Amino acid sequence: MLRRLQPTERTMAQTNETSTNEADAVAGGAAPAANKKNGPDRKGKSETKRALKTTDGAGKAAEGKIKPKTKLVATAETKASVVLKKLKSPKGVTIEALKEATGWQAHSVRGFLSAVVKKKLGLNLVNEVGKDGVRRYRIEDAAKAK
Repeated sequence: MLRRLQPTERTMAQTNETSTNEADAVAGGAAPAANKKNGPDRKGKSETKRALKTTDGAGKAAEGKIKPKTKLVATAETKASVVLKKLKSPKGVTIEALKEATGWQAHSVRGFLSAVVKKKLGLNLVNEVGKDGVRRYRIEDAAKAK
């Protein structure tokens, strides 16, 4: 029958490991392994960091150059930038076209035009009904508006 060990008790493997580390320390003059999780064959965190700083992957001495961890990635166009680009066209754009470009519903497009384009960005948003009866929205330049 197996029983649980008390915190003060050691297994035979732990006893042998401790005596081996102590024997190595006496014989070789090295300190015993500080971190038992890593074991005697593995490097500790500080040793690994030190090795990374002093050598490159081929084992040659590094010249103090550290490669950036992040790569520059071209950012995708946001839905807001797509809407603003379409609104800047001289003909303007319809709600339907903006719905298709963004995937938004009509009330979301109108809310964006009111809250962001007019209020937050302070752009001069003009809406006109064309000959075909369709309402078109566009951003008018401040110089032309005056």
